[in-house]
Amino acid sequence: MLDNILMPFQFAFMQQAFIISLMIAVPCALLSCFLVVRGWSLMGDAVSHAVLPGVVLAYILNIPLIIGAFCAGIFCALATGYLAENCRVKRDTVMGVVFSGMFGLGLVMYTKIRTEIHLDHILFGNMLGVQREDLLMAGVIALCVSLFLVVKYRDLLLISFDQVQASALGIGVGVLHFALLAALSLTIVATLKAVGLILAIALLIAPGAIAFLMTSRFQVMLPLAVAVTMIAMIAGIYLSFWIDSAPAPTIILLLSAIFALVFVRKSVKARIAIR
Repeated sequence: MLDNILMPFQFAFMQQAFIISLMIAVPCALLSCFLVVRGWSLMGDAVSHAVLPGVVLAYILNIPLIIGAFCAGIFCALATGYLAENCRVKRDTVMGVVFSGMFGLGLVMYTKIRTEIHLDHILFGNMLGVQREDLLMAGVIALCVSLFLVVKYRDLLLISFDQVQASALGIGVGVLHFALLAALSLTIVATLKAVGLILAIALLIAPGAIAFLMTSRFQVMLPLAVAVTMIAMIAGIYLSFWIDSAPAPTIILLLSAIFALVFVRKSVKARIAIR
């Protein structure tokens, strides 16, 4: 009985899947909290889609994919900010135009090259095909992004609610703004191998949304989001082994189910309190 329960942990490809999922869970969860609080959820969507042409271009130029993905993500974020500040169209509309355009460009570029990298692995990840170099890259990015968010979380929280006061206190609002965008791009690069570009969006939105429903204190929101994400990661990979499904979509389904349960519980408690 015990051997059957522990069977998924006995395979090397499953062990690597568990390891990389726990690595990316921390920066995704922490960053998700800031994106939800700042109302930047669509920014995560935009950057994740915009990474595709950078990945294809990096492959054409024979340079590390992380460089192309990071540059494309930063370009998308900067282009969105510039257009939103210099035209009458609202920011969310600009995001939709920019990320859909870059995503379309990436798809066109992909069809024009010959590569051994399957498009499904770029869009939806290949967690069971993770290699040691993928673990190393994800680990380094996760560590750097997590340290930045933890060390600067007070300043980031302040500029999320009151940029005028942050500027008055001498906080570099512009620097932290672009640093957060860089952290977002790097995190998407770290999740590229595991969950792909499309499903990375859920990891950058769901944990923060769940924690936001469960607590009103940001200091509690951060570790709560990390815990929920880790649980969903482990449970999703474990469950996918037995039901013969892809790990990444299973993880996203669990996060969606957790959000639904938390939302229903909060709604019921609110109605009871009103009565």
